[in-house]
Amino acid sequence: MASDPSTSFVSRVQSALETLHPSERRLAEAILNFPGQIASYTATELAQMAGVSNATVTRFVRKIGYGSFEEARQAVRSEQSAGAALFRVDGAGDELKTELAGHLEQSLVNLEQTLSLVEPGTLDALVDRMLNAPRLWVLGFRAGQSFARYLGWQVLQVRSEVTVLPRDGETLAESVAAIQPEDCVILFVLRRPPRIVVDLPEQLRATGASVALIGDLPGLQDLPSRWRVACATGSSGPLFNHVGVMAICNLLASRAVEQMGPEARRRLSRIESLHETLGEL
Repeated sequence: MASDPSTSFVSRVQSALETLHPSERRLAEAILNFPGQIASYTATELAQMAGVSNATVTRFVRKIGYGSFEEARQAVRSEQSAGAALFRVDGAGDELKTELAGHLEQSLVNLEQTLSLVEPGTLDALVDRMLNAPRLWVLGFRAGQSFARYLGWQVLQVRSEVTVLPRDGETLAESVAAIQPEDCVILFVLRRPPRIVVDLPEQLRATGASVALIGDLPGLQDLPSRWRVACATGSSGPLFNHVGVMAICNLLASRAVEQMGPEARRRLSRIESLHETLGEL
């Protein structure tokens, strides 16, 4: 597969995900969790870590545009060096500086990878529906709940009838039963979700509402929905790095504010006036 030489290693892996065979995809998922490992692992060690054969590693690196495993490893090392240089300072604290460099590098990779996959047409269509649907529902579980609350809170500034689910004291069924065909639903599908998330997209589609999925769940493109926004969450540490997810939330909320109509402007004006009257801020 031909690739632009300037495209980062992780971006190539993410872009190729949907074209990979199962064993190659398993290798890709392992790499995306800890992309820096390829710089220090041999092909055999990487194959063992992912539970695949050496031949799979060879086919994989060629599919993403490298002539050999060594060429792919050198590319990763070059990218690591570029990131670490920002924190290259002599003296005490070098271990922490190296760790910070790794986090910064991974965050930049996640941001680049996530935003490079965003299609402007998809984004504009989703924002338009977010603003003009009778009701907007935003759902998230575990880590996704924080992003659902953030996005819901931001969009609430320019439109009413925004509901974040699940709500305290209610079953999910009680809330989903209220979703109507003209509504818009955004569901965050991040890795290690509760089992209900596997079947929820189909149930949401059955309501007739316009559904958008945002997240890093493997097989995201196969889940039923109108829009899908893939996010990179690779990490240099033990926890997923969600800077890409937050970037998408911020992008959607910012576009919603930019595209708001006269009624939304009046709503925002009323909110600011009440802030002053109530002395809340």
